[in-house]
Amino acid sequence: MTSDLVARLRLIRTPGVGPVTARQLLARFGSPERAIEALPDLARRGGGRPVLVASAAQAERELGAVETFGGRWLVLGQGLYPRPLAEQEDAPPLLIARGNLNLMDRPLIAIVGARNASAAACRFARGLAHELGREGATVVSGLARGIDTAAHDGAFETGTVGVVAGGLDVFYPPENEERQRAMFENGLVLAEMPLGTEPRARHFPYRNRIIAGMSLGTVVVEAAPRSGSLITARMAAEAGREVMAVPGSPLDPRAQGCNQLIRDGATLVQNARDVLESVRGIGGMVRSPADRFDHRPEPPAEPDDADRRTVEELLGPSPVPVDEIVRQSGLAPGAVQLVLLELDLAGRLDRHAGGKVSLAG
Repeated sequence: MTSDLVARLRLIRTPGVGPVTARQLLARFGSPERAIEALPDLARRGGGRPVLVASAAQAERELGAVETFGGRWLVLGQGLYPRPLAEQEDAPPLLIARGNLNLMDRPLIAIVGARNASAAACRFARGLAHELGREGATVVSGLARGIDTAAHDGAFETGTVGVVAGGLDVFYPPENEERQRAMFENGLVLAEMPLGTEPRARHFPYRNRIIAGMSLGTVVVEAAPRSGSLITARMAAEAGREVMAVPGSPLDPRAQGCNQLIRDGATLVQNARDVLESVRGIGGMVRSPADRFDHRPEPPAEPDDADRRTVEELLGPSPVPVDEIVRQSGLAPGAVQLVLLELDLAGRLDRHAGGKVSLAG
């Protein structure tokens, strides 16, 4: 195991350091080692609790466990990491993978939908996934009941990617254990969480952002209003990816989410050809990880105490875009980002979707 990977894992496993914070730390300080050294002082300037950095021994134990399990690490900004996902500001700094990484070299299409899906919808999802696989695409889904399971089964012959909400070695739902083990050998399974992590409700939106972010487009086959599938669709739209939906009967509550998506502008699809036509050209718009993520330090922008007070006064309990804080403060973007980073590490900042922030608590 390399010292660089140990340092990256220490950084991301440090309490209070999330994906956005880790990315900003690496961009500012140029290496995970230098970012770790800077953590205590940044948290102190943010006026909050001391930072307890994850130990090297803890990181080495986790790296060894992943190796023993047969997993591999995918590092943001390096070659094996999913190229479209690297575009996202909140992309996981590290992913754990087991299976055929070559499946991510093909166009990635997400298929998601209801866990309590109808038999007809499952049959459609299975057939659509099979067609997409035969056309050279890789189907991505979340290894959940219903539509996810149908999509993985349909694309199993040609290769499918499952993204799990817990650890790579945790099988949820339990009835998908055999399916997930088979995908270790004939597909690919990805996880952001450490081995042994039991999935909780809060983990699924994080899982959904990976599915949406790594795919050129997301197809929703059947979904009720305010369901997790619609969250995935929203995340795909925010990422600039194609959102597609399969229409359903107005009499079926499980079709209301898809019909609403179509009414709001999602592309209506009925077969694999519709899906591939919709995502054509998006792949060329996705830059390589090196275009978006590198380790060159940013030009120094050191805020003083007056700058910190200015930024804090602009924050409140309601989420506000970072760009708006920059505009109203009149400070350099780098200075604002550093103040927000200090507050975040001190436990005084909450980050929200869409690049918004608010004061914690």
